Amino acid sequence: MASTPAPPPIPRRSGRPRRTIFFGWWIALAGAGLQLLQGTVLGQAYGAYAVVLRQEFGWSKTLLSGASALREMESGLTGPVQGWFLDRFGAKNVARLGIVTLAAGLILFSRTTNPVNFYVSFVIMALGASMMGYLTLTYTVVQWFERRRSTALSLVSMGGALGGVILPVTVVLSMNTYGWRPTAFASGILVLLVGLPLCQLLYNTPAEKGMLPDGVTLEEAATPERVALAASEADFTLREALRTPAFWWVSFGHGSSLFVVSAVNVHLLLHLTESQGYTLGQASQVMSLITAMFLIGNIGGGIIGDYASKRLLAICAMQMHMIGLLLISHAAGTPMVIAGAIVHGLAWGGRGPQMAAIRAEYFGRSSFGKIMGVSNGIIIIGTIAGPLIAGYVYDTTGSYRIGFDILAAMSGAGAVFFVLARRPRPPLRATEAKAEERDAVESAR
Repeated sequence: MASTPAPPPIPRRSGRPRRTIFFGWWIALAGAGLQLLQGTVLGQAYGAYAVVLRQEFGWSKTLLSGASALREMESGLTGPVQGWFLDRFGAKNVARLGIVTLAAGLILFSRTTNPVNFYVSFVIMALGASMMGYLTLTYTVVQWFERRRSTALSLVSMGGALGGVILPVTVVLSMNTYGWRPTAFASGILVLLVGLPLCQLLYNTPAEKGMLPDGVTLEEAATPERVALAASEADFTLREALRTPAFWWVSFGHGSSLFVVSAVNVHLLLHLTESQGYTLGQASQVMSLITAMFLIGNIGGGIIGDYASKRLLAICAMQMHMIGLLLISHAAGTPMVIAGAIVHGLAWGGRGPQMAAIRAEYFGRSSFGKIMGVSNGIIIIGTIAGPLIAGYVYDTTGSYRIGFDILAAMSGAGAVFFVLARRPRPPLRATEAKAEERDAVESAR
């Protein structure tokens, strides 16, 4: 019996190959995890630590604010150096060193008995948090994205927001159950166990994995839309960026917002427990509301920022910061506190992704680490001065109202700074370099 011939092979359907998830999104998720880690153990938790330290040692609000200011001052002073280290050694190595340093600082903090070793431990924690935190993660994401940059940056910021959302767990279940010292010690161990594996994903540029920003192919990179986008982002050197008014206006505007953000992070729990009669658990729920609103604003701001004017979004957010703090400052009851928390949280979240994205859009990627690092040295003034102003005014007058009103006015001034922060004209050298890059992409098709 003759054998039946085998059926002809089924032809493969023509078309573009199936695309996997762009690796840059995994980097953004790793950044979110590191932000979540830092926000849970230190950033959002500091207000709770301030409450229990004041109860145990009787330290003044000025002293407690000084620790936060010292932490932020160190971040500002080391920003330019960190930017150089990022360009020289890569984000992965800088973040690893930061994680080990933060863990050591938390463990040392758990042994605090006086203001001296309290301040020393916070200097160490500040250095570690800076190296594994905002500048390092922002630098990395900016290298991997162009068209979806705001969305990717908002994804990273979501980690910090989630750290605030779970703050009641940190406060109620850990500090109240086991005490603040075991909580700080365990936090140091947690940072090592979770942080070091996440750092493995922080590749410096798409080229290290044979990719282009946004995961586009060479064919897609040569489309008119992508060529125009690439041409619009001229790469400034640090010196060229410093010569533009936009660099200074963006830095001043960003710093103005941090007067409010840092003061709220340090003093809100103290304000609610001592001026409004809240328990620590109730006050932590208000902080969680702020960070939940931050999360909503962050997602929305990231998506909108990829299609709308980042500068206009920043202007609106600065005005909302001012309104939110005024509501908290003049609160006559819980409804005003809740309203202020909602407005401030939405402003904080919506503004956040625009701060790095607008700098990358104005000045490009090649010197972003150095440009952002120097800018950090300017914006840190707001982070340092905000808590100090609020703490000093309280210790002097017995009320946060005047101090909060001063900070709200500074936030309102920040809106003016962003109005003035118009996009700079690219230097001739950068324009020529972009033309050569465009020609190279087109020739590779």
